[in-house]
Amino acid sequence: MAAKIALIGAGAMGGAIGARLVATGTALTVFDLDQQKVEALVAKGAHAAASAAEAAQGATAVILSLNHARIVEAAVFGPGAIAEGAGQGLLIIDMSSIDPMSTQSLAARAAEKGLTWVDSPLSGGIPKAATGELTLMQGGTEEDVARAQAVLANVAANQTRMGPVGAGQTTKLINQVLCGLGFMAVAEATALAEAAGVDATRIPQALRGGRADSALLQEYMPRFAERDYRRTGRIDNMVKDLDGAQELARVNCIPMPLTAICAEIHRMLTAAGLGSEDQAALMEYFSGAGKPLRAPNTDGG
Repeated sequence: MAAKIALIGAGAMGGAIGARLVATGTALTVFDLDQQKVEALVAKGAHAAASAAEAAQGATAVILSLNHARIVEAAVFGPGAIAEGAGQGLLIIDMSSIDPMSTQSLAARAAEKGLTWVDSPLSGGIPKAATGELTLMQGGTEEDVARAQAVLANVAANQTRMGPVGAGQTTKLINQVLCGLGFMAVAEATALAEAAGVDATRIPQALRGGRADSALLQEYMPRFAERDYRRTGRIDNMVKDLDGAQELARVNCIPMPLTAICAEIHRMLTAAGLGSEDQAALMEYFSGAGKPLRAPNTDGG
């Protein structure tokens, strides 16, 4: 009989992970406060649970895909939460993006209840989840990370243990610094190309293989140029992660001036009502002097 895996959180990212797990033969039980999100996975072959505790019953591992540390805490330790239904040795795999300090605290509490913890935040977004090509950066003991990697083998092409609990989340913050600055650079370059009369959709091909080439350039410059705002991530989530990176930098007395600027631009877009939009909506920042930011029409997420 296949090992039972539980998924708590079936939003855009969790839903994509769950769909991939079910499609590749995982016996998956899912819980989310939004019943429609649960039903979408049930239609693909998952089983529904009435609570996180029920989902955890009999499971060998529980995957978390949630937005904030306080939500992770509630899902694990609150009323009707994972800890109520978990058996000894249950592996919690937190694929959320939360700060390393909260992760270490939550893992310590879990250990007191006989539960093990691996932080396994991701990069690659919904498109890579759908094809099983996520990049995962993980924190935990060697044994626990090995167990987590076996559970996630069908959703990830690259899994790397970075160190003890919290190291995965630290690496994710570094990833978000690089991505946040990269998104801004590509958006800014797109705006310059357009202003100078160059077809920005042709630039990725022109720069392919050169020093400026990157996966982000290849994917996002055409989307910026075409104002393709289909959602694969959220601007307000980037604010959360860049704030987390800056807090980590403050604790370690590391200056991050570019990250600070990037975070404030993302925060400005969030304040303008674009927080739930994809990173492609950064082009609204370049809408022109005196022009108000507008909420783009989206058909995804």
